[in-house]
Amino acid sequence: MRYRVGEHVLDLRKFELRKNGCLVPVEPQVLSLLFLLVENRDRLVTKEELVATIWGGRAISDSAISSRIKSARQVLGDDGDTQRLIRTIHGKGFRFVEEVSAGAAEINGTHPFASGDSKPSIAVLPFTCDDPRLSIISDGVPHDLIVGLSRLRSLTVIARGSSFRFRGWSGDMTQVGAILGVAYCLTGTVHAAGSRVAVTVELVDTATSTTIWGDLYEGDLDKLHEVRENILANVICTLDLQISHHEAERARSRSPDDLSAWSSYHLGLQHVFRFNRADNAQGLQHFEQARARDPGFSQAHAGVSFARFQNAFMQYSDDIDVEIAEARRAAETAVGLDEQDPTANLMMGRALWLEDELESSVPWLERSIALCPNYAQAIYSRAFTHLLMCEAKSGHDKAGAAIRRSPIDPLHYAMLSCYGFNQAILGGVSEGAIAVDRAAREPRAHVMIAAMAAICHEWDGNKPAARYWAKEIRARDPKLTAKVFLTSFPFRGEAMRKRVTDALGTLGF
Repeated sequence: MRYRVGEHVLDLRKFELRKNGCLVPVEPQVLSLLFLLVENRDRLVTKEELVATIWGGRAISDSAISSRIKSARQVLGDDGDTQRLIRTIHGKGFRFVEEVSAGAAEINGTHPFASGDSKPSIAVLPFTCDDPRLSIISDGVPHDLIVGLSRLRSLTVIARGSSFRFRGWSGDMTQVGAILGVAYCLTGTVHAAGSRVAVTVELVDTATSTTIWGDLYEGDLDKLHEVRENILANVICTLDLQISHHEAERARSRSPDDLSAWSSYHLGLQHVFRFNRADNAQGLQHFEQARARDPGFSQAHAGVSFARFQNAFMQYSDDIDVEIAEARRAAETAVGLDEQDPTANLMMGRALWLEDELESSVPWLERSIALCPNYAQAIYSRAFTHLLMCEAKSGHDKAGAAIRRSPIDPLHYAMLSCYGFNQAILGGVSEGAIAVDRAAREPRAHVMIAAMAAICHEWDGNKPAARYWAKEIRARDPKLTAKVFLTSFPFRGEAMRKRVTDALGTLGF
């Protein structure tokens, strides 16, 4: 909606004020106040309503309200003496009294982020903070998140120039969603108390203005760079996971015939990360539907490669050679469509594992990490390659880094098992066995993780624990043998292959 007040035009869709066609700089909070008064010009707007809408119901002093009203008057050429446009009703509230003409906003075409066929979109707003010492967090973190999220290729991220116009915004997030055309907003607050700083972040669904995820980060004031790095490392991975999960839940409520390529893709992710034969088959079907709907959709092809990789790695298929060939073909297509996509590069690296080309996989995995330094699954995959190449120290360190970046990752169990197995190889057998045992007990952990737990406990001399996991393996996959395990884990070193074979052989595999 557009409202004309004399020489001024208020455009709600663009969230801007113009005078004689020229843009007038206005603080977002002041502009929100103007829209509230103009849209309710037929009645009095009470102070309570003003505070609830503009400040989210927080305790606000009368002087703060008066300051914003004064600014609203000034941008329209009004003042507190004449009150030609905005009238104060003492003790009650305010009312917009000037004549206003209203009309539909000028919309040319469809908003690029409004379509259900588009990738999910997000705006990262500057964090609320009253302490200028903390600008490295309040402005620096949102800016870095915008850059980092853009690298993922799975989100459309609004540029800083637009999202930072909402500095100090505390109104309804549905309005931000409508103005910027985004499905999600990330907001935050920064507080300092004594020698400590606390940062809260919230991911909001702009369609419903509900919070779908939030977290608290704390640290020392004299270590703000560490706090900043911790937030970036965790939030980027978490947002990708939370948004994908939310998109999949949305997609479940729609008819399969109405699913967009992106909706099918997110449903596919939910299935393949369950790491079982039936879900992987469903995931593959969703990915194939996604690439059929949009053949140029790089991540749909990457998803197909992932599902085919899982068929080969877990030996779900009767024709492993076909799965290996299809995994590589789909990964090559994904990279060809978008060589800057970290997921496509990751899948290319994983596909090469299946062909026992570990050395060739390394540049692809490292490129994936270079494209998105906080991409936990790429960091884990590089750790796994170190493990297979018997580079235990590097594998241990990288697996730990992946866990720190994405503690709720659907592949957390795999990251933890890689971390523990490398630790056992380095000599910390008891500690490594405990870590792998924990990984094997996670809900999504597949039978190969159980085999890793059995091996580590056997190395540690913990016979009861080793026999426990041996029994679990037989119940879940009676066909698993040392040869099958080493097909999925083709260790480069003969000594390591012998250690693994001996441990599994002792347990009857």
